[in-house]
Amino acid sequence: MKRARITARIFTIFALCLIAMGLSYTSSTPVFWDGAPDGNLVSAITAAMTDEELLGQVFFLGYHGTQPSQEILLFIRNRNLGGLKVFTRNVSSLPQITSDIRTMQEASQTTRFKIPMFVATDQEGGWVTHIRKGSSISGGNLSLGAGGVPHDAFLSGYYIGCELAAMGVNMNYAPNLDIYTNPRADAVGPRGFSQDPVQVGIFGAAYLQGMMKAGIIATGKHFPGHGDADKDSHGYLPEIQIDSGTLYERELFPYRMAIHEGLPAIMSAHIAFPSITGNRVPATLSKYFLVDVLREKLGFTGIVLTDDMEMNGVLMSGDSVAQACKKAMLAGNDMVLISHTPAEQEAAWQLLLRAMHTDREFHERVAASAARILALKLKTFRHDPANPDAPVFSFLPDPGAVEQKIPAPQAPDFFFQSLCRGITVIRDGRIPYKPAPGERVLIAAHYADFLNEGKKRYPSADSLYIPWSSRYEAIGEEISLVTGRVPAYDTVIFCLSSESSLDILLRLSASGKKIIVISALTPVYLRETPWVQTAIAVFGESRDAFMAGFSVLAGDFTPEGKLPVDFIKP
Repeated sequence: MKRARITARIFTIFALCLIAMGLSYTSSTPVFWDGAPDGNLVSAITAAMTDEELLGQVFFLGYHGTQPSQEILLFIRNRNLGGLKVFTRNVSSLPQITSDIRTMQEASQTTRFKIPMFVATDQEGGWVTHIRKGSSISGGNLSLGAGGVPHDAFLSGYYIGCELAAMGVNMNYAPNLDIYTNPRADAVGPRGFSQDPVQVGIFGAAYLQGMMKAGIIATGKHFPGHGDADKDSHGYLPEIQIDSGTLYERELFPYRMAIHEGLPAIMSAHIAFPSITGNRVPATLSKYFLVDVLREKLGFTGIVLTDDMEMNGVLMSGDSVAQACKKAMLAGNDMVLISHTPAEQEAAWQLLLRAMHTDREFHERVAASAARILALKLKTFRHDPANPDAPVFSFLPDPGAVEQKIPAPQAPDFFFQSLCRGITVIRDGRIPYKPAPGERVLIAAHYADFLNEGKKRYPSADSLYIPWSSRYEAIGEEISLVTGRVPAYDTVIFCLSSESSLDILLRLSASGKKIIVISALTPVYLRETPWVQTAIAVFGESRDAFMAGFSVLAGDFTPEGKLPVDFIKP
């Protein structure tokens, strides 16, 4: 009996020693939620992983439908999927997407190491807000830049982050750190804070800090910079002709600030810089940009993930999606994003798995990335005794509570006040505008909210809905719809927001003084219409943005926003 007690004490002492050494495993397989220190656990888990389990961590996948697809569940349960991307197509309501995210995270806990997934979306604010259905819609980044208050950027990041956390989304593909230097950079437009690198750096860092306070993993994009590109990398491979000095002082300035502030993730861009590299290889596939510049020169230690690998910008050389994914990993990315097609996801898996078995360099790259991914997940999801005040993300959201948490408390009032601070009068010819008795007024737009808010302000006005066009030029029916009506009116209040709406507006130049423009999204198109004498930039396309724009037009308040770009002459 005495010997048994001694044996028990020895075993207890031995177990305590193991715990003190960070080896508190109760089985031969380490688990994500074990009590070991992060560094020890990263080493233990990655050492125990099979090739398939390592590879699964570097995949970031989208899916179709408003419930988890069989393909995505297969990747989660059988392949240790690292990340999940949520799109607008996946959302029918906030409780639904929250429930789906919970279901998929629960599936991640059936795997051997119980590693939760990154769940990401594009919730930049303003124009790019992939999860709506009741979530807050901010004025957007260009509005923040026009307002000129960095604390507004901080609160934008914080409130957006709080709402994402309530849904179970733990990573945001934001802030956008692109510098809006090229007026033809349609892919950036209102998504950029400014054309001034310092202002972009300050506002991007503030937004980042707000996201971090909410416990969300922020992702700076699109590295090394999309703001001087005159093509959209969804359809083309943009080429930016600048030298390395300009790149460092201009494009990379916001990244230097954000990295100093603790930026945990960066998205690489499908953009070529031939004057720097001497070739047309996109930065996504460039070891020079991802290793020499980002890791070694800028000192970035977080994770690097690709933009969508199904975009044409990364496939222009003729590579398949799978081949491009392999090149992306070898270039220094930690995760590859394949957003849309299950067949492409499967083909990439098969090709990369073969490389894991046969290519030592590729295997080492994937193992290093898996370790970096795991370290960030441990920091995000587990309590750190050394940093007790750091937020810990609850990865299993509550679908029953999400509608009580969204919008975030104080968020609607803040976002409205913030977008009002950003509204900018570009040309004040007829402000305040109050129709004379009997004056005939037409309000024309392809936004129903614009027409509704206009009618509230000017009840006697007529409305003209212009069908939405994604083309760069309006078609004949759209043009004649407007030009046929305008001559009958004394004043036309026109919503300008796109190339196609600009094409219609240019046909009205003969109408001169009777045209009043409220510009949604980027006001860059106003540089093509110097004859417009009354123009207000609201930067957004929400009901609140249009309500505020009409309030300015009517003279209810005088906005103090200043254009953060110099493309447009007053």
